[in-house]
Amino acid sequence: MKARADRLLALAPKRARMLALPLALIVLAVFYPSYVESLRGITVVGDFVPSLGSMVVMIVFTMMAVGLNIVVGYAGLLDLGYVAFYAAGAYTSAWFASQHFEDVSFHFGAVGVRSDLPGIHLSIWLILILAGLFTLAVGIIIGLPTLRLRGDYLAIVTLGFGEIIPQFVRNADDLGGFDLTHGTFGISPIDAPGFGTTLSDVLGLPASYQQSFDKVKLFYLTALVLLLFTVFCSVRLRDSKLGRAWVAIREDETAAAAMGVPLMRTKTWSYALGAFFGGIAGAFYASFKSGAFPSDFYFNISIFLLCMVILGGMGSVWGVLLGGMILGYLNVEGLATIGTKLNEGGINFDPTKYQFGIYGAIVVLMMLFRPTGLIPERRHKREMEEGVHDQPLYDSTHE
Repeated sequence: MKARADRLLALAPKRARMLALPLALIVLAVFYPSYVESLRGITVVGDFVPSLGSMVVMIVFTMMAVGLNIVVGYAGLLDLGYVAFYAAGAYTSAWFASQHFEDVSFHFGAVGVRSDLPGIHLSIWLILILAGLFTLAVGIIIGLPTLRLRGDYLAIVTLGFGEIIPQFVRNADDLGGFDLTHGTFGISPIDAPGFGTTLSDVLGLPASYQQSFDKVKLFYLTALVLLLFTVFCSVRLRDSKLGRAWVAIREDETAAAAMGVPLMRTKTWSYALGAFFGGIAGAFYASFKSGAFPSDFYFNISIFLLCMVILGGMGSVWGVLLGGMILGYLNVEGLATIGTKLNEGGINFDPTKYQFGIYGAIVVLMMLFRPTGLIPERRHKREMEEGVHDQPLYDSTHE
């Protein structure tokens, strides 16, 4: 017993150091709304500080990248159609929190809307769960045809699904006379989150985000909570029995099958759980934008999310967080700000016109100089640095 206690005491400082940086970053993120304006007031540097609204978008896309990392980073399955889950989550929010279905009048837990307003109006918190479950089912449906495929064939099939879903939502405004997605116009407005008057009076929580003066701050804090939830689940999944099975499949699918890993079921779980978080992110983002529009769900988003995973480090949760925030910032504000500064300096160049070329160049440079990513996964880093060599059973010499 004493020896065990001594080992725990010896590990305590190491665990404290490991937790110190994440906790410090969480504290800084939570209080970001209170000091962002001060940072933005700093000469030159302040122009590069993202606003709260931009941070919401960055966090949502980073959340989707963490979900994609389950499929690509953990299980090693190349998925080029992740935008399908994003779209499915967004339209789940649109169907159940808007006036789209005018012939129906059903309200349950909705806040900030009149009780006589037509359409289906559920609580956004309930819709986030529904969106996750719906996209989980979509992930299983998309995953099933790909289970026996590997490499390029797998990429082609997922690419096909990633193109099918956006085309479907653009043209599903007349399914035998039924308007499901309102076509290219999309569905808006979508109800905002909130906690209702009762919880607002008792606990001081905002009754409705839309009617609050701190609307963007509330969306930011909610997005941060969702991202932390996604990271927590991703880390727990990585360290679970299922996570170890994913890594075994990624390293050697044939050897994993020989060791008793059920390939079909394990791969299906990776698609399903990766889609789950993508659906929640899509539903929340649709509520933030107050609409779901087909123009948001194009193929380049899937590639963009994959670039986040590659930049940060495939299989590394912390790396994907860093890569997601970097590329998310460049996409939302960074490139535009750099272009403005270049024009002010007399250089006529607009980086936003070449954004995906720039992202591609970043990925190429990463593959050349740091193929394991900014914060690599330990196992992947060892393989890249040490390599894998066959050791002979005995040495033989020839004279």
